[in-house]
Parts: sequence; structure tokens; C-alpha cells
Amino acid sequence: MNKRLYIQDVATRDGFQIEPAFVPTEDKIALIDRLSETGLAKIEVTSFTSPKAIPNLRDAEEVMRGIRRVPGVEYTVLVPNVKGCERALACEVDEINLVMSASDTHGLANLRMTPEQSLEQFKAIIEVTRGSPVFVNASLSTAFGCPFEGEVPPARVMALVQQLLDIGVQGVTLCDTTGMADPAQVERLCRDALRRWPEAVFTAHFHNTRGMGLANALAALNAGIDRFDASLGGLGGCPYAPGASGNICTEDLVHMFQRMGLDTRVDLDRLLQCAADLPRLVGHDVPGAVLKAGTSDRRYSKPAWMEG
Repeated sequence: MNKRLYIQDVATRDGFQIEPAFVPTEDKIALIDRLSETGLAKIEVTSFTSPKAIPNLRDAEEVMRGIRRVPGVEYTVLVPNVKGCERALACEVDEINLVMSASDTHGLANLRMTPEQSLEQFKAIIEVTRGSPVFVNASLSTAFGCPFEGEVPPARVMALVQQLLDIGVQGVTLCDTTGMADPAQVERLCRDALRRWPEAVFTAHFHNTRGMGLANALAALNAGIDRFDASLGGLGGCPYAPGASGNICTEDLVHMFQRMGLDTRVDLDRLLQCAADLPRLVGHDVPGAVLKAGTSDRRYSKPAWMEG
């Protein structure tokens, strides 16, 4: 029997946050409710950040309190600081996701903090969660390369992972924030992380900026990773990372894994129905490939001249 793969959709947070237009609250709730019925393991619902910083997610409380929670699905939110954590806990989220960078320059550009300053802030946030059942995850941006500094030494990434685990973080997401990773690099880094911390919960998060997103996901799988972030329709991108495009597409990732005979527990047809509604919600076409071409078992009628 194949080990289960955990597919975690981030479209309503990572995707919607940088869209030109605000997606109405009721549409967000309806989409999340539909995604909850697809078999996804986790949905990153929103971000409890300042409405001035990310106006598109200014309705975080309304969305989190308005969704219909499905047993077996975990609902996570991004938390930037102690105040955001307190707001998230009041909405009884299942998980909070903290974000920091592996490189100084990206950390300052994205968060106005160095990695060391982020770690100090995380300690205060984790203290707020004491006594609650909430799971604490940390996403390590630019783990595979920084658009400003270039290569981020693997030793630097491993040292930061150790510090995160030491302060009480329970899960770590290794993020290719600008699509700089290659499959060989991904497999090495992920394999090393799993070897060093076999009890930790690791997730892989890839962007398709240079067309290597699915190849990198396969490399992470080969290294032993079983949790993957992806975004419905391929929406997303870091606003503070030059040239960054969307995340790997959830339905494309699920399609690939299912064609390989792997267990995702996801109903691909339902997922594609959700993706088909995205252009209406965001007002433009989306990058997802399977939605456009159909699944690879789709068959067409023969040309008329061959039927004679």
C-alpha cells in the first residue's frame, strides 16, 4: 500500500493576497467550503496580518468564522506577530503558520527583519500558544536560493531549522520562494533534513517560476517528503521577490501523483470544478494546465475522415 501524501492548498491566502482585485468574503467562504469536500489534507485559509499591509485579506475573521469545517481537514492561517496570533486563536484555528527567510536581504525586504530577529519574534508568538491545541508550523522562505543574494548555503538552512525546532516549532516548510531550486538540490536538502530530524513534520513548498515546480515536487517525494503545499489554479507569488510567479498548481500536482498510482485522498474531479471557477473570482485566466488540457486519460473522437 502506498503511503498517503498530504496535499495542502494555499490559494485563498498565498494566491488571493496578491490579486489586483479583492475577492468578496462570501466567495472566499464558498470556495473554501468546496475545497473542504475534495479530500485535501489542509487549507491555508487566510492571514491575520494588518489590513493595511495586505488589504485583500482584511476579512480574515469573517472568513475563518464563516467556513464550514469538515472533519479530517486542517485549517491553518498565517500569523505575522503576537497580535495576529491572538486573533487567530480567537477563531480556533487548527494551525498557525509563521514565516521567516533563510537570507538576510529577503528577510529585510519581505518582513523588515533578519532571520535572527524573526526567531526572537517567534518565541513570543509560541508563548501565546501555550496551553492551546494549535499546531505551530514555520515556513522557511528562500531555503533553496535568494533572489538578492543567490545561493543560501545548506548549512545555513539546517542551522535555522534546528533553531526553529529548539524554540518549539512543530513543523517546518522548506520554501522555494522564487522558483530557484532544481531537482537535484531539492532532493539533497530534503533528504538531509529528514535524516537529521526524522520525527519533525516537513512540508515542501515550490513555485513554478522557471518551470521546474512539479519536477522539484517529485524530487522532494523521492527524498521522503509526504506533505506538499500547492495553490489551486497555480495562483500566488511573493510580492517581495522579483520575478516570482505562482505556486505549483494543486490540481496539476494531484494529477501527477495520481497518475503515478500514489494515494492523495483527493477527488480530482471536484478539485477541477473548484479550479474552473477561479477565473470568474479573480477576473483573469489561471496557469493550471490540467484544467485546460483535461486529465491524461481524456480521449478524443477520431477525425471524421478516419471513420469512413
